[in-house]
Amino acid sequence: MDGRAALVGGGASGIGRATATLLAAAGHRVVITGRTASSLEQAAGQIAAETGGEVQPLVHDLADPAAAGAAWAAAQELAGPVDVLVLNAGGPPPGAVLDLADAQWRASFDLLLLGPLRLAGLALPQMAAGGFGRVIVITTTAVRQPQPGLAASVVLRAATTAAAKLLSREYADHGVTVNCVAPGATDTPRRREVLAARAARAGQEPAQAAAQDAADIPAGRAGTAEEVAAAVAFLASDAAAYVNGTVLTVDGGRTETV
Repeated sequence: MDGRAALVGGGASGIGRATATLLAAAGHRVVITGRTASSLEQAAGQIAAETGGEVQPLVHDLADPAAAGAAWAAAQELAGPVDVLVLNAGGPPPGAVLDLADAQWRASFDLLLLGPLRLAGLALPQMAAGGFGRVIVITTTAVRQPQPGLAASVVLRAATTAAAKLLSREYADHGVTVNCVAPGATDTPRRREVLAARAARAGQEPAQAAAQDAADIPAGRAGTAEEVAAAVAFLASDAAAYVNGTVLTVDGGRTETV
């Protein structure tokens, strides 16, 4: 991977940060994006110190329709032509299908479907022209086994997964692959917030809610961000050149569907 450039969404924390760390350690020039400059700058500095790699922060709101072109151009200036694009968006508001307001659906649509497609639309022709590219979309196991209360995430990430499948076929003969990684329960700041809120509603301690959640996982625990990032790093590598249009599940065996 030496000398390649990667653009990683949500790189200040969680799965995005773990992915940026692995790619930087493998020799990529990495640009991490997110909405908060201070957290991005701190994460970039820490990742660079840990790995000895080149890591640059770039403020970008994936849901902003006017921001994609400028962010893509800025990433090229910071790291050179992007070879690996990791599309990783934050979670939309929870809620049942009929409980979410129109505005919430529209905002989630921009964040989870149109936002990734805007960047993919800029990346894929450039990658195809260069004869190499990796686009990796972070989705969720709820795409395969829908979970109640997460309607926007389930519905819209399923749409993004379908779009990724179509794109994988359109660009396969140009040395470009498009794949998805679907994490299950993963120990990230967002999951800890969700478990804390769940525990508060049930009058529990957060550790009790986490234990109950883990009891439903055959592996007996939540995954780590690094374990999900390892799947992303594999799909970004030359070793995965013949893996295309797939959804790689990383969930400790929790998903019951084949």
